Order: sequence, then structure tokens, then C-alpha cells
Amino acid sequence: MLSKLIRTAVIASAVIMTGAAQADSVKIGFVTTLTTPAAVIGEDMKNSVELAMEHIGGKMGNLDVELIMEDDGFKPDVGKQKTDKLVKQDDVDFVTGYIWSHVLLASAKSVLDADKFLISANAGPSQMAGKRCHKNFFSTSWQNDQTPMAMGEHLNQKGVESIYVMAPNYAAGKDMVRGVESTFKGKVLGKDMTKWGADAQLDFSAELAKAKASGAEGIFVFYPGKAGGAFIKQYQQAGLQGKMDLYSVFTVDSIALPKLQAGGLSGVLGSKNTQEWSPDILNAANQRFVGDYLKKHGKYPSFYGAQSYDAIMLIKSAVEKVGGNLDDKDAVRAALKAADFDSVRGKYSYGNNHMPIQNFYLREVVEDDQGRWTTRIVSTVLTNHQDPYAKDCKM
Repeated sequence: MLSKLIRTAVIASAVIMTGAAQADSVKIGFVTTLTTPAAVIGEDMKNSVELAMEHIGGKMGNLDVELIMEDDGFKPDVGKQKTDKLVKQDDVDFVTGYIWSHVLLASAKSVLDADKFLISANAGPSQMAGKRCHKNFFSTSWQNDQTPMAMGEHLNQKGVESIYVMAPNYAAGKDMVRGVESTFKGKVLGKDMTKWGADAQLDFSAELAKAKASGAEGIFVFYPGKAGGAFIKQYQQAGLQGKMDLYSVFTVDSIALPKLQAGGLSGVLGSKNTQEWSPDILNAANQRFVGDYLKKHGKYPSFYGAQSYDAIMLIKSAVEKVGGNLDDKDAVRAALKAADFDSVRGKYSYGNNHMPIQNFYLREVVEDDQGRWTTRIVSTVLTNHQDPYAKDCKM
């Protein structure tokens, strides 16, 4: 079963370093979704983490790495149970992963109260960036509002005067809507927040009819995973292509595009989305990651995978900087905050709330030279952007 532990290395015997007590191994817990339709995202993250493990040879410094992967089942209570197990039973040093904001919010206290390090590889709820920020919490992704804030700014630059908004009704969906509304200077002519969770709404015909009737110039959506594919298909079937431009975040990605291409849903070609990463970023780390992922899996990785890959590399940089002395929490924390590693997105820094300060790009869905649908960067919308909740963090 996918939810069983994945142990990627045998624990090495203890090694004593001069001047510091070195750990026996580095133990990393990774929480993601490996069952339910949302498993398509979890699999991409898992694939990327396993590729990172291959690239580092299963070692950080001279320590072997033990990776324990857990399935949250797309449920906050299950995610918390699996997190509790990682912290209490497995006694991991780092907990990372987390696709969903509501799962992360349910699980964070278990990690942080145990004085472990929590590194979100995707979810970026406003609470963790603001009043619930914590010295041991870091992110290798973004704060939820930032990506839609970039889209709102792009809409302004394009001169769009009105949009219709759709998103699922949960923590991240609310952050996404708030993000685009905070920067978009035009009018929002309608908004639908749809049911989310294991039984998420996948029929959007009624909402699309309302969007069409609103007279808005464009439609902004946030629908990750399977819901994204369902939305795109229905958007085209509703005859909105060419009449109501599609703008999205976390909806049209490398997970959805192969299925959309197989279904002949060409309406997605040319659509725009914003993100802090893209497969065509030109740096050595990204070219290695994307190239090896394509060879191994025959498709492009997604931003979920890129951020998960970065999470492993961030941890590696910290472990090596402290010489394997994981008992020195202050030193590990300082090493994580330095973000001194070759990120697939290029160099970034951490703000006071341990959320990345980074660029956000406008990406267009295109066909590559082998006929595969992917995204390419059109322009940089936000440069070295910090999330709006950093001011509420007291660190």
C-alpha cells in the first residue's frame, strides 16, 4: 500500500565528530495524499522526493537518511494522526510535505510542540505566516495569497476590468480569493465558493452558467488536482473559450496538462497562470531536476514536486552546515533560515516569518518541441515579493 512507510536508507551506526555529537541518522517524515483522487498530487511530490534522494545518494553529509512517508487521506484528522506518529513513534528530526492548508493547520501543533522542525512543501495558510508563525516552521513554497496576488497584478497590467471568481470553500481557497481581490483593481462581478474535501464538488455547470451571465471579461479559478481537470473540461464545454478568458492559480499544471492534452481540451493552450517556479527556469539545479524527472516518468514535474525536491535540499543544507549535530536546535534553525542551497527556482531568502521572499512569474500554457503541453515563463510579475502577513509575525 502507498500509505506504508517508505524507508530509503538503513540507519548508519553512530559516528562521533570532534566537538559535537553527531546524530545516528537524519530522519524525515513526509506527509502527503497518496489515496483518494487527490493522490495525483501526492504521487508527484513522492516522485520528486525520491528523485532528490537519488541525487543526494541517500545521504546528508556522512549521515544516512531515513525517509518515512505517510498518507493523510485528504483529511485533517488523519493528517494529524500520521503526524503524531511521525513525531512520537518514529521520533523524526524533520516533518515536511503537506499539500493542504487545513491538514497543515491541524497538524502543525504536534510538530512544533515537540520542538521538531516543520517544513511545508506546499500549503501556505495565512495563519502560519502571521500570528501563528513559529521559529521552527519554514516553507519551501509560498504563502497562499502571494500567487493570486501576482495574478491580480497581471490582470491590472493587461487592463482587465472585470472578472468572475471561483474557488473551493476551505482555508486555501479563501486565501486565494483574498489574494487576487487584494491586488486586482477592477470589479469582481460574481463569486462562488464550492464544496471541498474527499467528496469535493466536481460539477461546475451551474457556476459556469452564472459566470457567463455575469458579463465578466475573464474568470479566475483555483482548483487543484482532479477538480482542476474537471473545471477545464466543463469550461470548454460551456463555450466560454474565446469569450471569457481563463486565469488560474494551482489549476493548470504539469499534473493536469497530460490529461487535458489526451482529452483534446485545447482551450487551455494560451491560458495564463502565475507561479514562483516553472520547468523552463534556467539554472543547473532545475535543469537536472526537470531533465531527470522527464527521463524517469515521461512527463514534466509540477510545482508541488519542485517544492518537495527543494524541501529535501534545504534540509540537507542545514544538516551539513551543522555537521550533523541535530541536537543544536539554534544552529539548525539558523542554517535553515540561511537557505544556502541551489533551489530549483533560483536563490531566495526567508522573511521574518520563514516564508520565502521570491519572484512570481506569469506563465503561459504552450506545446514544447516534442508536442507535450507545458508552461513557459512570459514575464516576471512580482520581484522579491514578501507575503502580507509577515507584519503580523512577532519573530
